[in-house]
Amino acid sequence: MKELLSPINQFLGCETPDSWIRLAASRDKLNDLLIDHCNCELKAAQTAIFLTRKYAVDKQSGERLLAWSQPYVDFVYNKQADIASFIANSGKKNELAGQLTSNGQLAIADDLIDKMVRLVKEEFHHFEQVLEIMHKRGILYENRRAGRYAKGLMKHVRTFEPHALVDKLIIGAFIEARSCERFAKLAPFLDDELARFYTSLLRSEARHYQDYLTLAQAVSPENIDERVAYFKDVESQLILSPDEAFCFHSGVPIAA
Repeated sequence: MKELLSPINQFLGCETPDSWIRLAASRDKLNDLLIDHCNCELKAAQTAIFLTRKYAVDKQSGERLLAWSQPYVDFVYNKQADIASFIANSGKKNELAGQLTSNGQLAIADDLIDKMVRLVKEEFHHFEQVLEIMHKRGILYENRRAGRYAKGLMKHVRTFEPHALVDKLIIGAFIEARSCERFAKLAPFLDDELARFYTSLLRSEARHYQDYLTLAQAVSPENIDERVAYFKDVESQLILSPDEAFCFHSGVPIAA
């Protein structure tokens, strides 16, 4: 695990504060943690689908991606299934029907498609896993608004291409890296089931961060180190500053 986490910790500008860990692992906040984690997995999949549709695939392939996500949209936003029936049919939903075709706009389109499709598949699976844990514990699913974290990062995205895409990919790397770091730091303070589950997520989250970073450099016409350093500072400020809300990527608890 040390070898896995070492590049993650070097990439991030700070560790998650102990005050956030204590709150997240507390009995009072555990339900909120799982609900928000569940939402984060879905948002991660939706973000990857959006990037793929916008930058890499033709119209027909974009429609295939939307069809892939539709059962999750129906469950979360349209409330067309209860948790039990959704979980019972989870394995059947997480398959992309048909091949995706590049739109030819990016030289690395095929690589972006391959990496994002794998990421989406894994994030959908993680969403289903968290949902099943919640169901077993009698925790009701809620669709919650995103906290300040992702918005705080996205407001720094440049407005011209390909730099906008580069920034979005770098942000994706930081979100995945922070998730990995928090899973690892939280696991020792959770019950056995959640500790095993969070530990099992580390490898995929670490790969997601690396994939995003690799794609960002491949898209960028110049070295991205300066831009990574910029977002490293922005992300650290969000993590280390007081935050009234509690969610999976929130900052220092305001009471602390």
